[in-house]
Amino acid sequence: MFGAILGDIIGSPYEFDTYNIKTKEFPLFSKYSTITDDSVMTLAVALGLMSAPEGADDNTLRRCIVEAMHDIGNRYPNAGYGGRFRIWLFRRLTEPYYSYGNGSAMRVSSAAWLFNDIDSVRRAARLSADVTHNHPEGIKGAESTAAAIFMARAGSSKAEIKAYIEENFGYDLSRTCDEIRPTYRHKESCQETVPEAITAFLEGESFEDVIRTAVSLGGDCDTLTCIAGSIAEGFYGVPEDLKEECRSRLPRDLRAILEEFCKRRGD
Repeated sequence: MFGAILGDIIGSPYEFDTYNIKTKEFPLFSKYSTITDDSVMTLAVALGLMSAPEGADDNTLRRCIVEAMHDIGNRYPNAGYGGRFRIWLFRRLTEPYYSYGNGSAMRVSSAAWLFNDIDSVRRAARLSADVTHNHPEGIKGAESTAAAIFMARAGSSKAEIKAYIEENFGYDLSRTCDEIRPTYRHKESCQETVPEAITAFLEGESFEDVIRTAVSLGGDCDTLTCIAGSIAEGFYGVPEDLKEECRSRLPRDLRAILEEFCKRRGD
């Protein structure tokens, strides 16, 4: 999950169209680099998945995810949640609201690491989306992101990942980042964020280069870079100095979730 959290932190100063920089040349960290709802919910979903009993059925897994999202989210009320999600979170609702926002894709990365076959990964991703983002596009965004991460960590090539995503999810990955960048603006839907994030991963030449490429596209770039970074971690790994920077920028309770996740993974 380091890739997702680092993508969020590094992208956070450049999130809105006013601050989009449209270049790969920028300082990775500044005094404005901070976690947002992307990191909070990424860690909440991880906690939910880890707290579920082994072999949990769909309803149990959903319940564990919802409880963790409510618990962790309400500790961080000012993290920058979207309007309908805020209502769901702070009223502790349990029914989804048919969203296709990119929140389902930005929080899903742990599913790709806690399960060891693509069908189980896609199931966990689908359920993590379904608790709020039960629109087909919301579910597709989460499943495709998790599938890409899993394939990356399992040793698939970029060409194989691209082909799988296009065949199974129907995203158009034919555009280059140079074609996307000039006119790309703030978008909060899965269908207008996930393909761009995957494209940034496909073009990047290292973990850091993927991060810089994603930020340079602009738009909702903390979320876009969160998604791209989560896939890049599976493919390239994350340098130790960036892992330490990530840990240092997390509050103690969120850092504890990350450390428990690493322990589960044997990292």
